[in-house]
Amino acid sequence: MDPASLPPKPTVSDSGPRPLEKRPLPARRTPGAAPGQPRPAVISLNWEEQDIENRWGLFKGGRFTSVNKTFSFILAALASALFLWLMFMLDRSQLSFRRLGTIFVRPGNLFATGPATLCFFWGVMVCLLKIPKLNLQRKALDLAAVPQDRDFVLNEATARTVLERTRSLAGDTRQFILLNRIDRALSNLNNIGGISDVAIILKAQAENDENMVASSYAIIQAMIWSIPVLGFIGTVLGLSMAINRFTSVISVSQGAISAAEEMNRMKEHLKDVTAGLSTAFETTLVGLGFALILHLIADLVQQRETDFLDDCNEYCQAHVVSKLRTRAKEDHAQ
Repeated sequence: MDPASLPPKPTVSDSGPRPLEKRPLPARRTPGAAPGQPRPAVISLNWEEQDIENRWGLFKGGRFTSVNKTFSFILAALASALFLWLMFMLDRSQLSFRRLGTIFVRPGNLFATGPATLCFFWGVMVCLLKIPKLNLQRKALDLAAVPQDRDFVLNEATARTVLERTRSLAGDTRQFILLNRIDRALSNLNNIGGISDVAIILKAQAENDENMVASSYAIIQAMIWSIPVLGFIGTVLGLSMAINRFTSVISVSQGAISAAEEMNRMKEHLKDVTAGLSTAFETTLVGLGFALILHLIADLVQQRETDFLDDCNEYCQAHVVSKLRTRAKEDHAQ
């Protein structure tokens, strides 16, 4: 081949730097992962975007698993209004179980069943909102905040790296129970003298978390207490109405009327007496039934939160306390 027919080779000009070639970056490895092993999945958490209450953009979400009371009350009011409307339509229908609708929308019952329904759905909404918030908190257990390598040692030097990594994996570590514990413990690692001191800090933080989670159920406990009270109020008022109407039945016999007319008039008044008794027993049934259902739902959700707190304690013990190699107090004395 004639060398003259070949295209000229590109020359590099000395007037400027040679452009760099784009090369793919090497895959990231999490701390402690051996070369050549697949990189474990890392989940990035953002409380501002992933929290169910913040998604609506109307109210600020509660911290950890706490629920915004105003937001849950609005949802409860809508749910209770829809429920009472369905009971009203059921009472107007010709179905065989229309009696269920009558219990809720009877004119003498609404003053007790209406507030009891609102309290019931308020507690239910708080429990329902807690479930996705708890699931978001659980995702922090899957984060590789602290290296899982057995040879990894957590000391004053490596704590800063782990702390920076933890804060980069979550938008705000203060909104996550587990990450908040790790953040507080590692932030004070330079000021503590031994492993036992770190365990004390984590234990104190765990107790604070348990108290905060328990306080988030205060509104539910208040609803569980209020619903039976509303039912008993309906019982007292219903019995009072029945007694007053029974008094009017006794006074019916006064006057010069025939026995047949007297019997018919007593039957008409006895309907009012039985209506008062129905109010007394039906409102009690609604109150006790709602309280029982809400209590069971709250216990199930609270048990899940308790299990999550236990998982957080195990995580901190296995991946934080067991990897600590801090300076002993004797070294400080020297």
